[in-house]
Amino acid sequence: MSGKITALKVQARNKQRVNVFLDDRFAFGLAAIEAARLKVGQSLSDEDIARLMAADLVEAAYERALKFLSYRPRAEAEIRRHLRQHDTGESEIDEVMARLKRSGLADDSAFARLWIENRAQFRPKGRRALKAELRQKGLTGDQAEEALVEVDDEEAAHQAARTRARRLAKLSRAEFSHKLSGFLARRGFGYETIETVVERVWREAVEQGLASDADSESEE
Repeated sequence: MSGKITALKVQARNKQRVNVFLDDRFAFGLAAIEAARLKVGQSLSDEDIARLMAADLVEAAYERALKFLSYRPRAEAEIRRHLRQHDTGESEIDEVMARLKRSGLADDSAFARLWIENRAQFRPKGRRALKAELRQKGLTGDQAEEALVEVDDEEAAHQAARTRARRLAKLSRAEFSHKLSGFLARRGFGYETIETVVERVWREAVEQGLASDADSESEE
């Protein structure tokens, strides 16, 4: 396939790719960033072409990874899995991951922090549940534990319970406790944390006039 470059034409349907013509015949397509290094009149050997094609595979995989990351941050294992699903070779994946790490786009520690912060803000969960989620994303147990060091289970449970408590405030104390305890257990909180938080939230609901302490008095 060796020959002299006679034309470099941007593809009509994809402005990020360029068609390379050798000896007035279409030879192959390249990512624009790779084609930018070429010029008309330049001679390409078979080895040159093989190198360009290999670089193009990496560039295509890199663009695919960037698109995947554009929706939300991803763990490194998620990125690798996504690329494998598109038949990307392991050597290309390794190169892509190296580029992403250099640019700070693939960082499991940063991903874990963001995941935990997001959960704390929108869907508080216990350390046990968070660790399971991070492991499912491909982080090691040590990485997950390190990210969870500053997570306060009681505070997270309290945050999760407050919104739910408003829906349950008209129930008897027994029903309130039963339903809220089940809710917190499903969020991955432990028994002692649940017991403490349910009592705390019930008292807050009574103080705010959202719940009646009649049941509490009768039980006492």
